[in-house]
Parts: sequence; C-alpha cells; structure tokens
Amino acid sequence: MPEKKLTIALTGNPNSGKTTVFNAITGSRQHVGNYPGVTVELKEGSCLFEGYDITIVDLPGTYSLTAHSIDEVVARNYLVDENPDVVVDVVDAGNLERNLYLATQLVELDVRLVLAFNMSDMAQARGHKFDYEQLSELIGIPIVPTTAHKGRGIDDLLHVAVETATKAEVDSPSRVHFQPDFEAAIAGLVDLISREHILDKFPARWLAIKLLEGDADIRRTISASADDGEHILKVADHSVERLRKLYRDTPEIVIAEDRYGFISGVCEEGVLRTVESRHDMSDHIDKVVTNRLLGLPIFLFLMWLVFQLTFKLGNVPMRLIEMGFAWVGGFVSAVLPQGHLQSLIVDGVIGGVGGVLVFLPSILLVFLAIAFLEDTGYMARGVFIMDRIMHTIGLHGRSFIPFVIGFGCSVPAILATRTLENRRDRFVTILVTPLVSCSARLSVYVLLAGAFFSPERSGSVIFSVYLIGILLAIVVARSFRRYLFAGPSTPLVMELPPYRIPTLRSLLLHMWIRGWMYLKKAGTVILGMSVLIWILCTFPVQPDSRQTVATATASTVDNGVEVGHRATLGEEQLRSSYAGSIGRAIAPVLKPIGLGNWKIGTALFAGLGGKELVVSTFGTLYSLGDTGDMFAKLKDSLREDLTPLKAYSLMIFILIYIPCVATVAVIRQETNSWGWALFAVVYTTVLAWLVSLAVYQGGRLLGPAIEQLWKWTS
Repeated sequence: MPEKKLTIALTGNPNSGKTTVFNAITGSRQHVGNYPGVTVELKEGSCLFEGYDITIVDLPGTYSLTAHSIDEVVARNYLVDENPDVVVDVVDAGNLERNLYLATQLVELDVRLVLAFNMSDMAQARGHKFDYEQLSELIGIPIVPTTAHKGRGIDDLLHVAVETATKAEVDSPSRVHFQPDFEAAIAGLVDLISREHILDKFPARWLAIKLLEGDADIRRTISASADDGEHILKVADHSVERLRKLYRDTPEIVIAEDRYGFISGVCEEGVLRTVESRHDMSDHIDKVVTNRLLGLPIFLFLMWLVFQLTFKLGNVPMRLIEMGFAWVGGFVSAVLPQGHLQSLIVDGVIGGVGGVLVFLPSILLVFLAIAFLEDTGYMARGVFIMDRIMHTIGLHGRSFIPFVIGFGCSVPAILATRTLENRRDRFVTILVTPLVSCSARLSVYVLLAGAFFSPERSGSVIFSVYLIGILLAIVVARSFRRYLFAGPSTPLVMELPPYRIPTLRSLLLHMWIRGWMYLKKAGTVILGMSVLIWILCTFPVQPDSRQTVATATASTVDNGVEVGHRATLGEEQLRSSYAGSIGRAIAPVLKPIGLGNWKIGTALFAGLGGKELVVSTFGTLYSLGDTGDMFAKLKDSLREDLTPLKAYSLMIFILIYIPCVATVAVIRQETNSWGWALFAVVYTTVLAWLVSLAVYQGGRLLGPAIEQLWKWTS
C-alpha cells in the first residue's frame, strides 16, 4: 500500500467537462458530501497513480472566485482553507477566452496550478488549433490536452499534476498587470495587509484585489480578523472611489477588462487559428491597427503626429514663459548692481532654470499624448505590434515597454525592466534603453529644430531623431543578444484591454505626475548644476576687468518697468574659465563630426548632469545680454556657429552619448555591477561619435543634394 498521499482539487467553469474528468480519474471510487455549513455538494474520490494515494476533490463549477454566489465562495474557501497540493483547472478548449478568466484568478490565489484543455478534439474539429507549448510558456502554467469522455490524456494529466505537486519549487506563472493606477492602489493595500500576520493564509495581493473589487466576504473577513481592519477598509474605499472617478467605471469592471485583455493577448500568440472571435468594437479596430501590414505604419504615423502637434501647439505657451523669465531677469538686473551676485542669479539661476522650464509646454504635450494613447488602450497595441520586431532581434516583446517609458525618463524606464524574468532580456534592455530619447533631450531638440528648421518641418526633424534612437536600440540589442547575451528569447504576454474613452481627469493626472517629475528635476538637480556651470564659467576671474563687458549702457523700459542691462561674461573670460578649458579639451575630438566649437564641447560636458543642462549652458556661454530677447538671441548665436547639418549632427550626438549621472547610477543598481555601468558609458559615447560622423561626413559628401534637402526643410 502506498504511503504517499496527495490531494488534487478540480475546478472549472460549468459545462467545461470537469465532472467527466473527475469520473474518468476516480471511476466508482467516489462519494458526495456537503461543504461544512452550506448545502453545496462536494464530490470526493480517490485513485492510485505512480505510487501515490491521490484524493480528488470536485469543486462546484464556477466562472470566477468573486463572492457573487455561494458556489464561488465554497470553491475559493476550500482552496484557501484546505490548501490542496495542486489545483487542476478544467478548461473548455472550444471557449478558451471565457474559461481562462478563472485561471487568471487562480494565479492570483498563489495555488499550484495545472490546466486541462478538455474537449480538445471537438475544438480542433471546429477549427481551433493550439500551440500548447507556446501557450504554456506564455501563461507559465503546465497545459495538458484531454478528451475526458474518451479517457484520452487522463494519465498525462495525472502525471503532470503529481509532478507539479511534488516539485520543490515551481515556475511563477504570468500575472495580469493591471492599469498603473490600480497597481499603485494594490501596492498600498498589500503593504497594509502584510502587517496583519493573522491574514497570512491569504495572499496579500489577492486580498488587495478583492478589496478593490468590493468583495463583501473578504471585507467581513478583514474587519473581523485584522487588528487594523477598519483602517484597511477605509484605505480601500478611498482607492475605489478615486479609481471610479478616474475611469468612470467600477474598479471591478476595469479589473475584469484587464484580465480579459491578458487572455486576449495570450490567445493572439498561442491560438494558431480559430473560427471564434469577439465581435465587438475593439476587435474590429484591432483588425486594422494590429494588421501585420498596416500596424507598424499606423503606429509610426501616430508617433509622428504627436511630435508635429507638440511642436506647433507648444510654441505659444513657450513664448509666454520665455517672456516671463525675460521680464524677471531684466527686473533683477535692474535691481541688483552689476557683479558676480547679479550674474549668479540672472545667468546661473534664472537663465539656467528658465532655459529648461521654457520647454515645459512641449514636454507636457508629449506626456498628454502618451497618456491618451495609454488610456485609450492603443499603447498596448503599439507594444504588441513592436513585439514582432522585438522577436526578430531576440528580445522579449515586453522589452518595448521600458522604451515607451523612456520617452519620459530613462530612470523609471530601466526600473521597469524588473518585469522581465529572463536575465539576458533584462540586461540587454537596460543597456539599450538610454538610446530612447527622454524628455530632457526633447528640450535640446526643440531649441535646435526651432533655430535651424521651419515650424512646418521641425516636428518631422524631431520625429526622425526619435525614430533613429529606436532603430539604434533595435540594432544594438540584436548585437548584444548575439554576442554578449546569447540564448533563446521568451515570448510576450501582452494585455490587450478593450478600447475606452479616457476621462479628462485621468489624462491630466497622468500628464501632471510625469510633468511634476520634470519640474522637481528643474528645481533641484538642474538648479544645482546650473549654479555649478556658472561657477565653472566665471572662475578663475581674469585680472583684466575689461574682459567683462556690458551689453549696453542705457536703461530701457519693458512692460512699464525700468530695467537695466546686466553685465555678461566676455569671450576671453569664458575661454579661460574652467568650463572653457574643458570645452577646448573636448573640441578636437568633436571636430570630425562638425562640432569642434569649444562652447559645444562645454555644453555637452554639462549635459552629463542632465541633458536639459545643454540648453542652459548654451545660454550662459553665448552671453545673451538683453533678457527681453533671450532665447531669440540664443538661436541667432547658434546660427553663427552651426549649420543645419551640424545642428542635426549635434541632435544625433545628444540622442546617443553618455546617459545622465542618474541613469548611470540606476544601471549600476539594477545590474549590481559598476562594470556594466561603465560599459554603458563607453559604448554610448563611441556609438554617438560614429553615428554623428556618418551623418555629418555623409551629409558633406552628398553635396548639392543634401543642401537642397536642408533648404526644403528650412
């Protein structure tokens, strides 16, 4: 007689063939009893298999584990209270999307799980074809096809169930990633719940999700069991109300949509052909926007449209902010006497921070556009479309998500690679993410595009730089995957949520959260670095005071306020300063790429602290003088040292070269190696020089043709 015992719980939707599977396993060795305290029947049977005495418990048929019916409560309470060794979810293979909804909830319950794709012969006869290996890898759960009424696949199912139950550790299944606002609310509740050790038998994340879904049974459990239960419920209620206002729907509905979106993404990858489809608006739209031929051009067109609208709509508010800082700078110049204090405040603080904040409207518009694409559900399609490209370069499709986040900032983008389980995919994504243009670089692009290209062409020029960054990331990732991190890539599970009309509140909130990060950076890092750059430009002071010259001797009236003209740093003073020495040392290296001017070298050095500093450093180095036309004069000064070709070469160099200090630090943190951080610094610098060399020298060699192109775009 075997001494080893196992308990297998069978669950599944009604009419999935679960009872047929139960009968095929247990035969006549079964009996029926009521679950304690309720009148719901539980069937229990037994079998001997591979030396194990296995108890099979047939749970009530249920569509989900939410407490809408007593069957659902009984099923989930059994799983939590009795803790079976393994759970077998019997799935009707002919109705896959509906049946897998229960599986996503079982994953949240942290049970050891096996999927039985039952009635698989009938599904195949109706035209369904499954890539079981692909589906299993996508979901992270073993899948066994069965035809229970004929006894097919039953032994295989038991073998996999025993293997799963007796493993020391099983692979973590893929979880549904909900909307960012929901994930933030879940994380906050998990932190509170984890402190209540009396609730340890429940997975904390599962409890948090149930609270957002408004599960009355779980609310009663927390209220009665947790010492701080009332506080947890208040926090949950506050989160539910906030999410309801943001999404104009109940959290339960949005969570359900995200689960079905996850399932839809799985079926897109693992179901080879099916005659069943969801005939709703989202599906009809997806037939166009995710089309293999049209999907990528549509995605690129939308990205181009974002930058066109950003540049055109951002011009007016940018000009207003520019005038505001000009007035403040002029007023301070009139109040303070000429000297280092005036120069520090006007050049270092107002000019430095103002030179960054003037581009805030354009950056906010980019964030607003990205928030719109995310909230409507299209960005998930964009990731799905790019997955095909990512697979060709050996990367996980989800690696494109950090690229999207990188449009805002590389630091959170690199942190987002934690969702990648494969070390090779994660390291490659970390190393190439800095090639995607962040919002800090956008301020430089807007300045240069505005100075050297017409408003009609500026958006296209900026879009081309972004596109080059993405293409470079793809090429570099392919090389890294081939030579540094060789090995198979893992497939993508991409949630495809239904399309929805986003609320204005949600769009503005998401835009503001990202914009606030930019503002905080301007008020802290950029402010400090601007002052540092001013110091480097001011010292050592030349003994000849005539090297500091005034831009004018007379006072003027600006908007009714008398303002003076501040003294600006003389050319020789700047050249001989610490900053000038750095720039002159870098200039020879930059000369082959058309950027041999020492001021450009100094600005690029300053950009190591943050790419926004390139703009503020230009403002200091070009001694702008009359603050009333501060940025207009900056553009005029740049035109004296650069041509459109050189300006484009500079944009490409800024796109690629050394990530900012914060990004390098987070690369070190996430790779746990200074070696990889140093590697990122070296390879981006070399790559930036080579690509800019190709752009500049190639442009020169093309001669008249390139000149005509510049004239056309100007």
